[in-house]
Amino acid sequence: MQEKISACRICQSPGVVPVLSLGVTPLADGLLKEDQISAPEPRFPLSVAFCPECSLVQLQETVSPDQLFCQDYPYYSSFSPALLKHSRENALNLIRLRNLNSGSFVIELASNDGYLLKNFVEHGIPVLGIDPAEGPARAAEAIGVPTRCTFFSSQLAQDLRSEGKAADVIVANNVLAHVADTHGFVDGIHTLLKDTGVAVIEAPYLKDLVQHCEFDTIYHEHLCYFSVTALDRLFRMHGLFLNDVERLSIHGGSLRLYVEKIENVSPRVTTLLQEEREEGLTHVRYYQDFASRVERIRTELRMLLNDLKQKGARIAAYGAAAKGSTLINYCDLGTDLIDFVVDRNTHKHGRYMPGQHIPILATEALLDKKPDYVLLLAWNFADEILEQQKAYRQLGGRFITPVPHPRVM
Repeated sequence: MQEKISACRICQSPGVVPVLSLGVTPLADGLLKEDQISAPEPRFPLSVAFCPECSLVQLQETVSPDQLFCQDYPYYSSFSPALLKHSRENALNLIRLRNLNSGSFVIELASNDGYLLKNFVEHGIPVLGIDPAEGPARAAEAIGVPTRCTFFSSQLAQDLRSEGKAADVIVANNVLAHVADTHGFVDGIHTLLKDTGVAVIEAPYLKDLVQHCEFDTIYHEHLCYFSVTALDRLFRMHGLFLNDVERLSIHGGSLRLYVEKIENVSPRVTTLLQEEREEGLTHVRYYQDFASRVERIRTELRMLLNDLKQKGARIAAYGAAAKGSTLINYCDLGTDLIDFVVDRNTHKHGRYMPGQHIPILATEALLDKKPDYVLLLAWNFADEILEQQKAYRQLGGRFITPVPHPRVM
């Protein structure tokens, strides 16, 4: 089920402007079992629009959250050592800066398999995870992270508050962009947060997405693509203030936002707001230029892979992630070009990439089958992957990165 928006997801302006279409594609995390590959797959338009009123970049269609996140959801955060390290450093920093102890309470929204909250549990700090995906939620419970398997909403926040639960820290990493009811989600944060508390939110940064041409991070799960300008307006609409921000390298460039009920805006926030105005993030032409560069990547990547194939090369891909699905479907990269995809996540082995039906194998297949080239779909973890695959590279294997322009590494 899908619904096309009639107005901006933040400011409700009816004047959103279409800027990019990535076609009609399957759901990015809809990995297929062998008995499913002959059946029709649900496909939905993947089109992006810009709101001149509040500067929000957003998808024009909304796919039902139940269809996106509750049906055998395959993503488990703990399979990435780099993400585990990043998350642990964040948790330990929050424990130190906020003086968290056994009398504190930390809530994570979209807590997945407990990858982050377990760090607070180790320090005796009470926590609660909230996540709608049954598999990851069970995995979190199994390692001692209390988890409610449900979607976070304004109503759930009210229910928790009526139970006497209020958070010193609310963590929400890579989830704000996934939420169809953006206002209900942020209102829920306001409800659950203590007056002295802080919400620490991570989200991919629109500026990095555009500058590095990271179009493959656009998929149906990501409904919004945030600038600081749009975020500042969103939070203020709910009595919250974006008081500080850090730029992070993870996921191709992200923001870590510090949101509180009392206004105390740092120079880092005001600087980014000014930079966005000066660099054009508040104007539609910025995104129209981005769309032209996306089309150029598609053309160049297909030319590169076709040329290698014609020379007899065997090509695999690394990373059965959502961004990989967007890339192979938009660029129409099927089994005629890519023999197989590898991934460390054991929950994905034996399945097939949506749309193109490329088989997904364990990473050991690179040494077993020795493809000549590997297209790096999970380029956001490039350093980690290149280190993991040192033996494959020593045998002569080479990696190809698709963005910001296709090249053999």
